Amino acid sequence: MRSYQQQYLKEMGIDIWLVKDSPITINENVVGKSNGKESYIKEVNKSIALDILAKQVADGQQSSLYKSRTQIVFSMGNPNADWLVVGEASDDQQGEAFIGCDGRLLNSMLLAMGLPRDQVFISNILKCNLQNNREPNPRDVLACQSYLRQQIDLIKPRIVLAMGSIAAQSILKLEMTISKMRSNRYQYPGSEIPVIVTYHPAYLLRMPGEKRKAWGDLKFAMQTYKAII
Repeated sequence: MRSYQQQYLKEMGIDIWLVKDSPITINENVVGKSNGKESYIKEVNKSIALDILAKQVADGQQSSLYKSRTQIVFSMGNPNADWLVVGEASDDQQGEAFIGCDGRLLNSMLLAMGLPRDQVFISNILKCNLQNNREPNPRDVLACQSYLRQQIDLIKPRIVLAMGSIAAQSILKLEMTISKMRSNRYQYPGSEIPVIVTYHPAYLLRMPGEKRKAWGDLKFAMQTYKAII
């Protein structure tokens, strides 16, 4: 295991002895394989298309959540990334997904995989904040699902990491507990993009004993990614 992985696993709160089995070789080229002018044009085109979609989301009123939002939480990250991380919803004061303690733990999880945060694309099931920390209802999810689909169509990730039961259930259209969805390889509906399910960082902060399982999920995701590139 590489030294930087050990460092970030410690930051996640995972003792090194828990993960000292067979080392995993991580492909560092997570952004894509094209370079030069072609890569630049591709990135610019995606960025423009995503900006247009973000404006549509900001102007949309499909969900009643727009009435209480400060701003949308659309997405962030590299539009050419191979990895798409999807959560549930985020505080909209900063307009970014996975901030605060959740975000710091996510950063450590990604870095333990050899993935700097700016080399992945991060989005949420919902594009508006949920008031009073309530769970989203089916109408909330339905109102935003086309936006996530369009994001995925534009980004064309090689793999999706669904964090938390609500994100996983919404993406996969499955009514299963996260414990049953974990450790399985799914496909994003209508595509061949693999989807791997793991716990949300907020849950891991509440239940630190589950971090070992989450690291197992991340290793499984890396193995899945390695097999398809």
